[in-house]
Amino acid sequence: MAKFLLTPHFIKNNLVCPDGKKRIEFCDTAHPGLYVEARPNCDWGTFYLRYKDVNGKTCHQKIGRTYELSLAEARKRAQSLKAEILLGADPRAEAKAQKAVMTLTQFANEHYLPYAEQRKRSYRNDESMLRLRLLPVFGSTPLNKLNRKSIVTFHSSLRDEGLAPATADHHIKLLRAMLNLAVQWDVIEKNPADKIKLFREDNTLELYLSEQEQARLLDVLATDNNRTVCLLVLFLLSTGARLNEALSATWGNIDTANKVWRIEASNSKSKRVRSVPLNPKALEVLLELKRWENEPHLFINQRTGKRYVNINKSWKRIKAKAGLPDLRLHDLRHQYASLLVNGGRSLYEVQQILGHSDPTVTQRYAHLSSAALQDAANAASDALEVHPPKTAKK
Repeated sequence: MAKFLLTPHFIKNNLVCPDGKKRIEFCDTAHPGLYVEARPNCDWGTFYLRYKDVNGKTCHQKIGRTYELSLAEARKRAQSLKAEILLGADPRAEAKAQKAVMTLTQFANEHYLPYAEQRKRSYRNDESMLRLRLLPVFGSTPLNKLNRKSIVTFHSSLRDEGLAPATADHHIKLLRAMLNLAVQWDVIEKNPADKIKLFREDNTLELYLSEQEQARLLDVLATDNNRTVCLLVLFLLSTGARLNEALSATWGNIDTANKVWRIEASNSKSKRVRSVPLNPKALEVLLELKRWENEPHLFINQRTGKRYVNINKSWKRIKAKAGLPDLRLHDLRHQYASLLVNGGRSLYEVQQILGHSDPTVTQRYAHLSSAALQDAANAASDALEVHPPKTAKK
């Protein structure tokens, strides 16, 4: 720090940083607190005001570059800032507030993920999307510095990376949900990811088995050595349940007298308790299952004595054995729905059995009831037939 009576000539010709130093301050003796900072290899400097905030901490407020304003203008600005500070203002308040806003990484680790872990079954998916893609791109960005343009660019880059449209959309939906929470918790004022247009490509994939394909699968399920997994698959096909619902089912949820399986709200996708009717085939599965001491769940791994948490390897082998390599476990739910619809059951009944909270989800099966629809169309045709008028009796 060096004290000088700063002059325009000094500012123009003497702002030289000594060798070996990263910076030097030239303080204006005419206006205490005002100084010019010079750095190596720069023929210009920066005006600053040094002051103490309400806590007595020394702060530095940038006023401007020497090529942007004159010494007189810098002194005038410094005088104005001093007056504001005497009245209680803090020129650095806005900058401090900006700095205080946490980054996306901080918000994710300290707030969102602990919140999601207690409330979302898809918590692991959220953690994975954040770790693999969202945080490497936006992690160091303060939440209030995120902007729509960068988010849209990121969204498009996921497609360029080869991700499916729905997968790319999931990343934006997660970011949007996180920022909505940040708004609710008064961390930021608005959500920059709100109303960003998603790809929404229809990637609905439904595989229905023909009679021959279903027969091959049932034959494998009846003869394969891994009886527990085969019974689990048959149970899915007989109830239309989701895999996680079946894996989480306990004997306490089964009411064989009334032929009902009660799915707990914690295991239901709709977060509501629902009851699934047990048909004769599902009851046969339950009769064949072995009950394990001190293990309440239905489907127990014979090797470990613990309940199954996934059956990926066994299922891959079983479906290959049946000549159905593309069949997914969730397709069994669609197959069950198709059996109901083609059996003449209404979409309302299908909705209730499958536990769809939104009837539009069940609507995907409407095209399966072609015979019933044809009968309805034929009824309209019959009504339009022209019949000869009846002649009055004489």
